[in-house]
Amino acid sequence: MDNPADTHKDRALPSSILFLCGMNAIRSPMAEAITKNLALPGVYVVSAGVRLGERDPFVDAVLEEIGLSLGKRQPQTLDDLEDDFFDLIITLAPEAHHAALELTRASSVEVVYWPMPDPTVEADTRDQQLAAYRDVRDRLSALIEERFGRPTPAPLDEA
Repeated sequence: MDNPADTHKDRALPSSILFLCGMNAIRSPMAEAITKNLALPGVYVVSAGVRLGERDPFVDAVLEEIGLSLGKRQPQTLDDLEDDFFDLIITLAPEAHHAALELTRASSVEVVYWPMPDPTVEADTRDQQLAAYRDVRDRLSALIEERFGRPTPAPLDEA
């Protein structure tokens, strides 16, 4: 039996991927950063929200734990995108999924729904909230790795 993590090998990589969630503040920017870390050759990766949100400092904290950063990136909506054609749209919230289906109604675009919990409603304390954000980060990492493969380590210089 094949390893489910190897399913990406049988699937051609899309040339452009959009991660879409409610406000482009938590789930979709995490997914964008994790996917960009894979360094998929020739693949354009971006994220957006159905509505405009505000940058969330917990996202920066949990990405930094795995060596990633959003840099100066700020949340954006679909209207802010330079291009609105994607080979693959991965939605992470119900409202985003409905928006993607409406957006792609007349086009041939693969739309995939990966339901992700909203970590802002998961906890009462800072530690519980960070744990909820880590859970979302780790779920996204697993799905992205399963779909597109593991990051390839940079080759060591041979002296």
